[in-house]
Amino acid sequence: MLRALLRRSIDAMEKKYAYDAGYLREVLAVSPWTFLKFGLVATLGRGRRAPADATAAAGLVGTLVEDCGPCTQIGVDIAAEHGVSPVVVRAILAGDEAAMGEVAALAWRFARASLARDMSACDPLREEIVRRWGPGGLVDIALSLTTARMYPTLKYAMGQGKTCSRVVVAGEPAAFTRPLDLAA
Repeated sequence: MLRALLRRSIDAMEKKYAYDAGYLREVLAVSPWTFLKFGLVATLGRGRRAPADATAAAGLVGTLVEDCGPCTQIGVDIAAEHGVSPVVVRAILAGDEAAMGEVAALAWRFARASLARDMSACDPLREEIVRRWGPGGLVDIALSLTTARMYPTLKYAMGQGKTCSRVVVAGEPAAFTRPLDLAA
């Protein structure tokens, strides 16, 4: 019964995002409880204490480090669902700080510095995030960065991350650089 319910949730996700979630079906086949725990952890990046532009920027940075298409597309689609402008999303994907706006650029720089373990850059950005949105905003951005990496990492580890694809923002192809160059 539980497996059937969870299979339907995977079906819905695949339909909604035009996405092949075969790797999630494999997890479910092994253990519904493991699948549920993974799904629960993945929801941690959905807080609302930081602006949507900021959490989208952090999440897309995390996804771009791990993925070259399908998971990035879901991140783009989720950003749109949360009201992030297509202009901002395209700028995040392209790494165009000026076009992404101040809010997204702050989280974008923070996410990149965090992943690069560049504390001299990361520390003042973290302080600015806390100043603007409080400790809860920092947690939202950090969890958005972290959880965005989970799906593509699992997919590739399970041998199903073999294709890159075009990413579309508001019906138009969007340029992005993969792999994300954290040193740039």
